[in-house]
Amino acid sequence: MTAVTSDLAGTAERLIRGRRATRAFLPDPVPEATLRVVFDLAGAAPSNSNAQPWQVEVVSGTARDELAEALVAAHRAGRRTVDFPYSEDIYSPAHQRRREAAGSALYGALGIGRDAHDLRDAHDVTSLGFYGAPHVALLFAPESGDPRLTADVGMYAQTLLLAMTAHGVASCPQGLLSFYADTVRDTLGVTGGKLLLGISFGQADPAAAVNTVTVGREPLAETTRFHG
Repeated sequence: MTAVTSDLAGTAERLIRGRRATRAFLPDPVPEATLRVVFDLAGAAPSNSNAQPWQVEVVSGTARDELAEALVAAHRAGRRTVDFPYSEDIYSPAHQRRREAAGSALYGALGIGRDAHDLRDAHDVTSLGFYGAPHVALLFAPESGDPRLTADVGMYAQTLLLAMTAHGVASCPQGLLSFYADTVRDTLGVTGGKLLLGISFGQADPAAAVNTVTVGREPLAETTRFHG
């Protein structure tokens, strides 16, 4: 086994634990050179038989504004279209407990109560506007929806998030964007593929209270077993 230097291990820990979801951005765009470095690095993600089955649409500028407008309009009209069916039933009681803890931390920072449905809807609109981020990346899995290839897109997404963190780019993975898959396709002229998630990214707003939210992780023993 190749020895790992303490410097590399320390850098990896800071990178992985330092990544967090940003939900308030400054409007300043990321330099194009940085964009290309980050997305090129993300392409080093592993995949089944090196299939690299992800298709990524990076949206900025006027195209970004048009997409945000279309998403908000679809939301207000109730036009949801999902490529990967979603139901609250997918979560076990343990999963639901973790979700509720994260939701309480988020909405608490925003000052939104459990029954404040209008405020929660307004937050969804903010989310569909990419939290003010100047860029969004839409990640598509193959048309087949094969779970193994879709999992590869998930590995790409995590690699992309860490690459962004390493280059000082704040980000937020957003499942909500995938609830309007047809709107995304129609607005961007995308044919084929299934929309798995979007990632809004840019520079974090340091004055936003929502960017101070942290969520916990389960103890290792709760999620992982060692055999042998």
